[in-house]
Amino acid sequence: MKADAVFEGGGVRGIAFIGAIQAMEEEKVEWERLAGTSAGAVIAALLASGYKSYEIRDRLSEIDFSKLRGRTILNRVPIFGIFLELIVHLGVYKNDYLETWVDTLLSEKGIKTFADLPDGKLKIIASDVSSGQMLILPDDLDRYRMTPADLKVSTAVMMSASLPFFFRPVIWKSKDRNKSYILDGGLLSNFPIWIFDTDNPRFPTFGFHFVKDEVSIDAVIPTPIHLCKNIFKTMLQAHDLRHMNEETFERTIQIPTGDIIATDFELNEDEIDFLYKSGYTSTKEFLSKWDFEQYQAKRIQR
Repeated sequence: MKADAVFEGGGVRGIAFIGAIQAMEEEKVEWERLAGTSAGAVIAALLASGYKSYEIRDRLSEIDFSKLRGRTILNRVPIFGIFLELIVHLGVYKNDYLETWVDTLLSEKGIKTFADLPDGKLKIIASDVSSGQMLILPDDLDRYRMTPADLKVSTAVMMSASLPFFFRPVIWKSKDRNKSYILDGGLLSNFPIWIFDTDNPRFPTFGFHFVKDEVSIDAVIPTPIHLCKNIFKTMLQAHDLRHMNEETFERTIQIPTGDIIATDFELNEDEIDFLYKSGYTSTKEFLSKWDFEQYQAKRIQR
């Protein structure tokens, strides 16, 4: 069966996607188009370049997750150093380790830029906070007078995974030398399940989504800091939850991730194994009940 896939952003929780992909491969699913945000962009890029689930899992076993939080001398200084990093670089940590790792893996499959992939194969979501616009890469490159050959896939992945304040924004120069500040795609759509939608789809789009039954925010807001946190969490979660509740539940695999959060970069083997198994079992359960013709009939009715 041919299908499209859309992967939610979720930091290190993206490990769960590998188990989900294995379950899909066992059912002979072949990916036509792929899209993702943040960690989902990493998985989508690797699949688009030809990696299988077992290859991704093997390569992830080699990665030092603590290095994903790119430390500098300054941000090792408690409080004061972190404050200075925010003032000087607009983010606490560097995110170049991820870019280098993804670039190495893609290069092994002969992929560097979006021009090395079939047209429409991969879409990565990021946010241009200079213009206040969502970026769908490579579709929106003409806005910057660039072509797919001008942007490395690994750079787009790093852009999509640059969590505001936690990571430095990617400062991107277009062909006309204008600067743009690019951050995590989750700011505008953490789960872009809509991206491949058409009126009469030839094959399904499967969404891979971490379980969030409600927006997780503080009910009491005693300080401006708490207010900023609530605004940020609402911005990341509420838009896609509404879209999901109304239109996409029946085509989305819901993957529980326990109490593991996006920035848990010190995962132990038990936690990694839990995420992998959660993705696998959730997908197996979903596929046991899935019927594309039934889904199409419901879509026509709506």
